[in-house]
Amino acid sequence: MLDIQGLKKSFGGVIATDDVTLGVDTGELHAIIGPNGAGKTTLIAQLSGDLTPDAGHVVFNGKDITTVPTHRRSHFGLARSFQITSVFMGLSVIDNVALAVQAHDGHSFRFWQPATTQARLRKPALEVLEKVGLANRAGTIASAMSHGERRQLEIAMALATNPSFLLLDEPMAGMGVEESAAMVTILQGLKGEKTILLVEHDMDAVFALADRISVLVYGRIIATGKPEDIRKNADVRSAYLGEA
Repeated sequence: MLDIQGLKKSFGGVIATDDVTLGVDTGELHAIIGPNGAGKTTLIAQLSGDLTPDAGHVVFNGKDITTVPTHRRSHFGLARSFQITSVFMGLSVIDNVALAVQAHDGHSFRFWQPATTQARLRKPALEVLEKVGLANRAGTIASAMSHGERRQLEIAMALATNPSFLLLDEPMAGMGVEESAAMVTILQGLKGEKTILLVEHDMDAVFALADRISVLVYGRIIATGKPEDIRKNADVRSAYLGEA
């Protein structure tokens, strides 16, 4: 579904991604791991259209989208979550998701009418909230939610655009043990239904979820393989996982 060829991005003298070549199969949950500063978020930003590569190509479902803007990639079926939670804090949970539905479908409706009063927005928004375990929090203002719930809400907003492919940038960042476990359950429920590229530092989650793992170090992919192969890889242990 996703074919990345020779992707390069530099910021001054800093090489963030260095000839990254990678493929993600339809229905796969593919994890990207690596130390801080390895270029993981820069890679996700190039795939989502937030950054334009200096070189290389991004092909999605056979279409070269290297220079396609972010909003058009959304209509192709790509959706992204961010390393830092990005939700509308002053709006309710269902309003956040309903606006994501509206933005993707291009509804105009009446400008001043609350999104939650529109059945064409409310119904799919509630369905998505059910999927991420937030249906009972639909009327809660986002600012009153826990950090973990806001991360779940961001996943719901991404799902509201009806994507076939999810780019998830550290969805478990800053979470406690129980919140991380809840997120793992959500992602397990999405496996097979959505193709997922997951950037994550929580190794327990990565090895529980991933079909394949790629390891990014100093902007380069040093290994790609099944979780058991990555765990045994001497170069990966030396660069990131450690001997323990």
